[in-house]
Amino acid sequence: MTLSFLKWLKFNVTNTQTRLLLILTVVVFMIIIAVGMTTYYSSKSVLQQELSEPQHQMLRISMNDIDEVIRESDQIAVKIALNSNVYRFLTNEVQGSYRNITELVQFLETLISSTSFIKSAYIFDMNRESIVAFPQGYSSSKVNFPDSDWVSVADELEERPMLVKQREISTSSGASMPQITLYRKIMITGELKGIIAVNFKTEEMFEHMLLSSVSDLDSHRFILDTNNQPLYDLGNYAVGEEAVSHVLTQLDGEKLGEFKHEGKLLLASQTISPYTGWRYLSVISQDSLLANAQKIRNIVFIVSLLALVAGAVTITVYNAAAFRPVRRMRQLLSGYDQERIHPEQIDLEKITGELLTDHAQQAINLRQTLPEASSKFLTDIYNGHMTGSREISEKWCRYFKDWSDEPLSIAMLSIDNYKAWCENFTKSDHSLLKFAIGNIIAELLSGQWRVLSADLGRDRMLVMLQPLHSGGSKSITTAIRETIGMIPRLLKFQVSSGVSGGHDGFMRLQRAMHEAESALDYRFYRGYERVISFDEISGLQPTENTLEEHEFMTQLTETVEAGRGEEALRTFDKIVGRMTHEQWHPSSALAFLEAVAATLERIRQKRETEGCGLEMVDMRTMHLEAVCEVLRSQIEGLADWFGSLMLSKDFILCQQMITFMNKHLEDPVSIQEIAEHAGIGSSLASQLFKQEMGDTIHGYFTKLRMERACELLLDTDYRISEIATMVGYQHENSFIRVYRKYKDITPGKYREIMRSRRGVLRES
Repeated sequence: MTLSFLKWLKFNVTNTQTRLLLILTVVVFMIIIAVGMTTYYSSKSVLQQELSEPQHQMLRISMNDIDEVIRESDQIAVKIALNSNVYRFLTNEVQGSYRNITELVQFLETLISSTSFIKSAYIFDMNRESIVAFPQGYSSSKVNFPDSDWVSVADELEERPMLVKQREISTSSGASMPQITLYRKIMITGELKGIIAVNFKTEEMFEHMLLSSVSDLDSHRFILDTNNQPLYDLGNYAVGEEAVSHVLTQLDGEKLGEFKHEGKLLLASQTISPYTGWRYLSVISQDSLLANAQKIRNIVFIVSLLALVAGAVTITVYNAAAFRPVRRMRQLLSGYDQERIHPEQIDLEKITGELLTDHAQQAINLRQTLPEASSKFLTDIYNGHMTGSREISEKWCRYFKDWSDEPLSIAMLSIDNYKAWCENFTKSDHSLLKFAIGNIIAELLSGQWRVLSADLGRDRMLVMLQPLHSGGSKSITTAIRETIGMIPRLLKFQVSSGVSGGHDGFMRLQRAMHEAESALDYRFYRGYERVISFDEISGLQPTENTLEEHEFMTQLTETVEAGRGEEALRTFDKIVGRMTHEQWHPSSALAFLEAVAATLERIRQKRETEGCGLEMVDMRTMHLEAVCEVLRSQIEGLADWFGSLMLSKDFILCQQMITFMNKHLEDPVSIQEIAEHAGIGSSLASQLFKQEMGDTIHGYFTKLRMERACELLLDTDYRISEIATMVGYQHENSFIRVYRKYKDITPGKYREIMRSRRGVLRES
């Protein structure tokens, strides 16, 4: 028995195929084991990295939304402080005027009812210790007011104009409840006269706190004040104060970290609001995160054992059946030279079968990948990655054997108003919808045309067409028009197309692509769901744009910031009318409108609201009227906002200071000199400017200098050192350091990028 087993073992070890199979089985077993172990630890690391960044981003989104609520509430407090009835309430000798109190309460009611997150507002007279509030009304003494414990907050305000903190208030039942309140000082002639308290509705204020983007994870989120005391929390994973304290200690200022607490592995992320100083903390239990990874590790280990068992079974079966054909082959070869028949003769029958199988599989793969390779061929020509005639010829002959010598045409398809399309459909559906466009085109045109489409990314799709028979009854333009007419009915969005002329030979494909793209650009004037032939626009002689862009932008900026909305709209409509009448080239018109959008964006930054967000890549898929409608709305909104500011005396003083800054960009002007020009002290000037413009005098002055530097870098050939002197910097290095801080790029690099971009636009 033992001798038979040894002979069997020797036979299997000495046989090449069996030996290779045994070695392969052991190697596969070891590889699976290694993969199982490394997969667990690498997937753990990847999951942590992929999850931690979204968690941090969600914290920042929540922080920004809540900070915006506080900013809006602070603006309401500023409006209360500037109200004339508040001034009379704090300064009149006879304070309890019925008319004054009534108007003041009505004013508070109007402000509070306009928001969903403010519960009540108080005004406290520091000298007479009286309070007027909504909804409570007027109280001549804080002693008689039910909620007056907060008035000592004046000591905490100190030099700060505003403070947000949590306090405890008593309820009607005698219990206490937390209340988050915003405090702001009321200064009259440099003296503290009163305090405004704005009480928030906690749930409405923190409704923007987001839960985890992965619903089945155990997580919890916290908002902590400057003393790390909890203000608000939510989540499905209980985390005690001791665990939170431990996490904060271990983080020590870092935004991400991994910690162990009471035998549990926690993944923490934090961010701190620069506006309130509050800390936003997210804590996730990694046990739920890594549960699947642990299962995968165990499954892979079991699979490796099964692979080892399967290898052993395979060797046994192989001995029983696999060598039978080899023995038959040896019998067939018995008449030949026996010395040439090696004991380890290769299994010819198996090799032959494998060769036939591989050949059939390769033929299937070739048929499946040919359309993809053909589409990539068109994409490479469009992108300029394939220019050599020999390479193009070889690949054409390889991929397009079934195509004839009939003329080739190109149709460039583009999704109309691509930005709105992206907002209407989820990103995961984009590829599917563009694939559907290609299928519709192929289905409708395949009866009379050879069709091949290629996705160029974003809104673009390229279609190459060739008639199946010469002298077809229908033109390419008509066929494409009928085809894209079906897309809105089936897919619920519109597509436009530019169609080239017919070209003999594949070497003129790139020219045909440029013709189709040039024709498509005229959608800008003709509207959506259009098919534009190159023959229609080739005879047009568009007028070159000779507009002094800088002069127009200056005029637009001045009229908007002066609050003259109608004049700004007339100026804009005038130039748009000229653009339409003179038929500027679409690329020139788009470049001009992009510059208008950029100018409005710079103006918008002064009011801290959302802009139109238009870029050239978005405009090129839009109709002229749609672009102008967005820009007109932006112009009108900005002008109305600046017009409302013109009624403020403080804003006028700030504008006087800004005018003085603009005239002295190259001079070493101090804040005191700027304040003296407006006729007020430097301390009051700093306070008013921060309140009205949302920035310090020094910061705003620096921004003006950096904007002027951008203009000089783009429109002049002055050296960097000369431009530094022209915007008030004596040393070039200081200028470069400040410019990089504000623009995230060096002056030289900015000049290089912007001039290169302008050159490309002019060439197009």
